[in-house]
Amino acid sequence: MSTPLASGPQGPDTLRPLLDTVLDALKTGAATRTGPLPAGGPTEVAARLREALGDPLPTHGDEHALHTLVHALAAGAADPAHPLCAAHLHCPPLAVATAADLAASALNPSLDSWDQAPAASELEALVTRALAHEVYPDTGRTGTTTADALITTGGTEANQLALLLAREKHTHVRLVQAENAHHSLHRATWLLGLPEPVTVPAPAGTMDPAALDQALTALGGPPGTVLVAATAGTTDAGLIDPLPEIATLCETHGARLHIDAAYGGGLLLSDRHRHRLDGLTRAHTVTLDLHKLGWQPIAAGLLAVRDPQDLHTLTHHADYLNADDDTEAGLPDLLGRSLRTTRRADILKIAVTLKTLGRQGLGALVDQVCAHATALAELIDAHPHFELYDKPTISTVLFRPTHATDTTVADARRILLTEGRAVLGRARLDNRLWLKATLLNPHTGPDDLAALLKLVEGHTAR
Repeated sequence: MSTPLASGPQGPDTLRPLLDTVLDALKTGAATRTGPLPAGGPTEVAARLREALGDPLPTHGDEHALHTLVHALAAGAADPAHPLCAAHLHCPPLAVATAADLAASALNPSLDSWDQAPAASELEALVTRALAHEVYPDTGRTGTTTADALITTGGTEANQLALLLAREKHTHVRLVQAENAHHSLHRATWLLGLPEPVTVPAPAGTMDPAALDQALTALGGPPGTVLVAATAGTTDAGLIDPLPEIATLCETHGARLHIDAAYGGGLLLSDRHRHRLDGLTRAHTVTLDLHKLGWQPIAAGLLAVRDPQDLHTLTHHADYLNADDDTEAGLPDLLGRSLRTTRRADILKIAVTLKTLGRQGLGALVDQVCAHATALAELIDAHPHFELYDKPTISTVLFRPTHATDTTVADARRILLTEGRAVLGRARLDNRLWLKATLLNPHTGPDDLAALLKLVEGHTAR
């Protein structure tokens, strides 16, 4: 069996028939599934996959393996582009971004040294600074930004980096977070050997400024030794902490501020919704994640940094990658751009998307999914058999059948998953279990929303 390569002069001709095979397998696999999720639950899905795979490492290869396994994966996938797949912050990727990602895979640049990624390294520098400017539009004395941003694998890595930068700048750091904070922040304190975080209440799902003021007063300490982590777009309900009040308290107490905007950061692209992020520019670091409200294939995270001097702590030397004489001769040093060494060119799909759609096009997508969430909330609010948690802040809607027990809610969700008919998430707020619809598909229509409620009602009606 031949082993053709994806790049080089023959790469495109070699890939064309393989892409036809992949696209055919994706189409037939989706038709096999018929819904947003494969029917049968974990046991049946695993059995079908095992049958398709057979021996994972056979003695002799199978020229049909590409079609077989892509078909099996598509048939057994949760399709984020299906209008009834609405559980998580798991977006349907844009076709143009996916196509760009193919080019990154074929060329396989590694952003740990310039000679492995000449064009990709420059593209990353230009695009990350442009995105940093969206967060920090005027941090310089001349009215231009001096901010920077790093590419990460997502919100978890970005949050970990934010804590690392704070620790390295101030040596001893104590994290203060609210009950609504993403689990990655607490995990980062463990990973970095920091003390247990101080957790303040989040009544109604957002950080309580009065409780934060009390916690900061009690902690005291030199400026910068307390790091406050606020959230712009909680995972459970898509809520945004009162950022201006939190920023003012941090400035008053000399605390450093990080804002986890992995979800809500996409609102920056919308003229209609950008105001919800007022106060974001006052943070020292901000987490963004474009494989949520950015419609990118995973992974597409960023950490924006107001003061690029904070990034100097990531400086690292490996002679085979950034020898001093090479750097002095003008070869860019890429090792300080991440804690990872080998990094793929995730920036390409982001750059292609930004250039193709522009601010207006991406902002329109944000506006559409937020409007879908509002429409679903109105349907729920008017429905006699459902209870709405609250009006959506971004594109997440929480609801539950009226008078249902938590057991009924949990069972209904799992039945829909097992049947492969709808994918809804779950969130526990106010000591009750809610169904969660996270709407990230701009093509979702009113009939889809009505169908979703009808399915839930069918499994929860008395």
